[in-house]
Amino acid sequence: MKILITGANGYIGRRLIPVLLEQGHDLFCCVRDKARFDWHQRHERVHTVELDFLKAEPVPDFPKDLEVAFYLLHSMNSVIGDFAMPERRSANRFCELLESTHCRQIVYLSGIVNNKTLSTHLSSRLAVEQILRAGRISCTVLRAGIVVGSGSASFEIIRDLVEKLPVMIAPKWLQTRGQPIAVRNVIQFLVGVKLREATFNQDFDIGGPEVLTYRQMLSQFAEVRGLRRLIITVPVMTPRLSSYWLYFITSTSFALAMNLVDSMKIDIIPRKNNLAEQLGITLISYKQAVELALARIESGNVVSGWKDSFASSGASQALMHSANVPPHGCFSDVRKRNVTGRVEPVWQRVWSIGGDTGWYYGNWLWALRGLLDKMVGGVGLNRGRTRVHDIEAGDALDFWRVLVADKEAKRLLLFAEMRLPGEAWLEFQIVPSPDGDQLFQTATFRPRGVSGRLYWYAVLPLHYFIFNGMINALTKKN
Repeated sequence: MKILITGANGYIGRRLIPVLLEQGHDLFCCVRDKARFDWHQRHERVHTVELDFLKAEPVPDFPKDLEVAFYLLHSMNSVIGDFAMPERRSANRFCELLESTHCRQIVYLSGIVNNKTLSTHLSSRLAVEQILRAGRISCTVLRAGIVVGSGSASFEIIRDLVEKLPVMIAPKWLQTRGQPIAVRNVIQFLVGVKLREATFNQDFDIGGPEVLTYRQMLSQFAEVRGLRRLIITVPVMTPRLSSYWLYFITSTSFALAMNLVDSMKIDIIPRKNNLAEQLGITLISYKQAVELALARIESGNVVSGWKDSFASSGASQALMHSANVPPHGCFSDVRKRNVTGRVEPVWQRVWSIGGDTGWYYGNWLWALRGLLDKMVGGVGLNRGRTRVHDIEAGDALDFWRVLVADKEAKRLLLFAEMRLPGEAWLEFQIVPSPDGDQLFQTATFRPRGVSGRLYWYAVLPLHYFIFNGMINALTKKN
């Protein structure tokens, strides 16, 4: 079967691909940037289609002999306010491209829209549904609420709150009810309805086996982690204050925090149906879903994370085509050390930098810099990294974005997504020399105006200690 997947580089898309490949299907994966998607290099049945659904540009390599198309696009992470317009434009462009194909079914993952009053986010999802259903191609809509899995936005936010706060002074929306669903159940539903004619032109609410309040989710997460937590809800937190509360404590962006709070004010309870029984799906409880997610994190086997999306920081994907640091108009701090002993342990330290591993020297200073970044609206240090011992180009890494992660060439290039009066890069590379291998560590800053130059000179004394300590720790004797 030939299947199209939009949002193939997203949280759900990256988990759907291996399941469909295991079933023997040919996949056409739509991504905005081929540089961030290497499945076509790893598997002969994966074909990459590079396009932006917000642009009405011709797509000469768009496949014609499709049978199923998965629509997994949304803009909630990156936009405050009216993200409905770009979502409608994307849906219209998607339908326009499908019109000239042989596609028989669209499968859309939407949100639960059963309340009379809907949030902006859910209203937009419903509008997209209506666009997808208006064409000639049969459409199956799966509506989900809170998705629980390693790397999902809701899971990571709850994890941050529980693990960081012994006592929570929380907004009243913690009493809002939902029916969380494990991400592996979501994938089973998506795969199960493909070309199942009984689901054509139908919509189904999907959820786990329990209705829980957000407070109960926090408490059950704490139980799984073996933590005791006191939760106090107060009625005085406005939506904006609630958004700031989430933004400063968790790894979420402010845009996502605003949109989540807007959605959290109403109950999200699925309508009952027997689709799980028809597809032979065993629904996973919330606690079990949390245990499965934590097991994946502990094993370092996290398939995808919402933080790795460029939308999570508002950065441009054009960065992925900037594999070289600009040589002119920049300040730089270059340090090198001889690698004594084997190269592999040194490079593994570089490869594992950031996140829970930290930065090997002055971690409290890195944490302070992350806090200052949060205070001026940046991403801060809370994002961590998706996988502990592996990294790919395009991944988020604390307040950096990975531009190059070449394990063979032993080169790691990071671009700063923190708020700065300029642009910054941090590069690590092991270079052979007649005297043995050397680790080069280069921090580069391209200032913007006088403020950028003043910033560089202001932090220069700290660089001596931080960067010197970091490279010494990286190259310490094995």
